[in-house]
Amino acid sequence: MNVIPTDATLGAVITDVDLANVKDDLWQAIHTNFLEYGVLIFPGQHLSEDSQGKFALRFGNTEKLHPKQAGPTLQFSNQKPNGETVKPDDQGFRLMKGNEGWHTDSTYMPLAAKAGMLAALVVPPENGETEFADMRAAWDKLDADTQEQLQGMSAYHSLYYSQSTAGYVHTTDHVYGFHDKGAPLRPIVKKHPETGRKSIYTGRHAYGIPGMSPLASETLLSDLLDNACQPPRTYKHSWCVGDIVVWDNRCVMHRARPYDTNQPRILRASRISGEPESELAPTFADHRASDFHPSSINESSLGG
Repeated sequence: MNVIPTDATLGAVITDVDLANVKDDLWQAIHTNFLEYGVLIFPGQHLSEDSQGKFALRFGNTEKLHPKQAGPTLQFSNQKPNGETVKPDDQGFRLMKGNEGWHTDSTYMPLAAKAGMLAALVVPPENGETEFADMRAAWDKLDADTQEQLQGMSAYHSLYYSQSTAGYVHTTDHVYGFHDKGAPLRPIVKKHPETGRKSIYTGRHAYGIPGMSPLASETLLSDLLDNACQPPRTYKHSWCVGDIVVWDNRCVMHRARPYDTNQPRILRASRISGEPESELAPTFADHRASDFHPSSINESSLGG
């Protein structure tokens, strides 16, 4: 197995490995690099759906992202079954555009994701990259006073919120993300459950720091995110068909980059559930959910 670090503070390209045949000793080496680099890029693997699913399960239990999902994988596609690409009034298009903001996966669910995995099946002729940001290095870069200020702070997380800031309003359909389980309250500073390293844990889903006005909270979270996601803490992956990329959702943010949405782009995803001991968060009523009842909340549960 050949490991070549990227020029960023995160990420390594791994070659001379067959992910369709991962034995225990190879898995241990992959997992060690996963914890060290945060993002692993495996070019030209061309895994079958079954092989990708088996590799994903090495990291832990996989999440079911859609009612029709039958196994550990699900296609993220802008192409409909009839071959047409999704249009701006489709929910899939709105979610796709929303994902162009920096985020960590599933923080708007009670149990956040541990890791994410994408395999490239169809890619547009240009653009459509996925970019990653090292939140460990971002934390290390902060001055001591800012680190002390952030310790003990938390923020609510909601997919309704993040999509609304992107200009899209969604109703509760009880599909993944648009639920009535409430908005999780998560620490802004996260200690990695395996490495012990601290990182910034916010992203586009985060809002409403308790004890702060909505404007002050939004300003702090926005400035923190903008300053964190800068070189050399970012790596942008240009997809080739057959690539597999896996990242540590507990310390890495990511975002999709724009492309011509008239061109098909199909990635096969696996999302790995976090362990409840470190990724489960208390939830509070989210007033954006259609099943929201005003009498069930107080001012603090609105996040400010």
